[in-house]
Amino acid sequence: MFSIDFLARAPVGLLPVLIFLVVLVYMDSYKLVSLKNVLAVIFMGGLTAVAAMYINGWLLGVLDMPLKPYSRYVAPFVEEGLKALIIVYLFRTNRIGFLVDSAIMGFAVGAGFALVENFQYLQIYSTASFGVWIVRGFGTAIMHGGVVAIFAIMSQTLTERQMRINPLFYLPGLAVAVLLHSVFNHFLVAPVLQTIGTLFILPPLLQLVFQRSSKALHDWLELDFDADANLIEMIESGQFTESKIGQFLDDLRGKFEGPVLVDMLCYLRVYTELAIRAKAALIARENGIELPVGERTREKFEELHFLEKSIGKTGCLAMKPFLQIERKDLWQMHVISR
Repeated sequence: MFSIDFLARAPVGLLPVLIFLVVLVYMDSYKLVSLKNVLAVIFMGGLTAVAAMYINGWLLGVLDMPLKPYSRYVAPFVEEGLKALIIVYLFRTNRIGFLVDSAIMGFAVGAGFALVENFQYLQIYSTASFGVWIVRGFGTAIMHGGVVAIFAIMSQTLTERQMRINPLFYLPGLAVAVLLHSVFNHFLVAPVLQTIGTLFILPPLLQLVFQRSSKALHDWLELDFDADANLIEMIESGQFTESKIGQFLDDLRGKFEGPVLVDMLCYLRVYTELAIRAKAALIARENGIELPVGERTREKFEELHFLEKSIGKTGCLAMKPFLQIERKDLWQMHVISR
């Protein structure tokens, strides 16, 4: 059973970071991330805290360093590196498309880490003063969420138009996250003042990210929706052969058999129809309407997967230049397939 001291201090140490995360999710007008995904990411963030505890304990013994310099110069690398792996996984599986979901998912990872870490501290130092838990709950926990959000935002900005992400693009964000974590652990000013500074700086920064990302998403939806609709119109009207994409397919006649070229055209049509469906779902969400994934949409996904197998890896690679696929396109597919 938990002691009275634990129960009295737990809300101060655990709730602030969760409340901050709830506010971030509420600010997402497009509902880019589902509650299920946020909870899963919080859980993964908690697992990194457990892993960090064992790794830090092992490295402390191996390096034979005092705790204070270790917490300032080594622990930030270990902890931010582990948290960054989750964000990298989300990027590689196309679950992040815009800065808004980068910020939310990044903060969720840090929130999960902070919850487990503070829970451990509550059990060990349950009698510590309320001032300590105010600093840990409103300062350290928010810091953990904030630095991962910054890493995710920077990585999203640098890799936005890349299909195959160069690992070097993650290094600037990771360096900033490690640096901020290290500076925080130095406590250059009084802990309470440091906590107040964190609360004054981070919310306006994330609000600015949300505003810019929301505008970028709105503009992208408008432009891409029109482009996709025009492409479908060209295919159905017979004007397709006169377009650049039609000419590109004509150039492939000597490399692929006729049935494969037909499947390529079908793939382009189905892919574009799904892209239009995804954009319509996002526009509806912006206006408070949730469009369910219908049976027809599921059938389109099945058809797309069938065509991918029929075309083969070489054919899919050949299509990339005229599909101009970006990670945003793959992300929007994930939006309506989940």
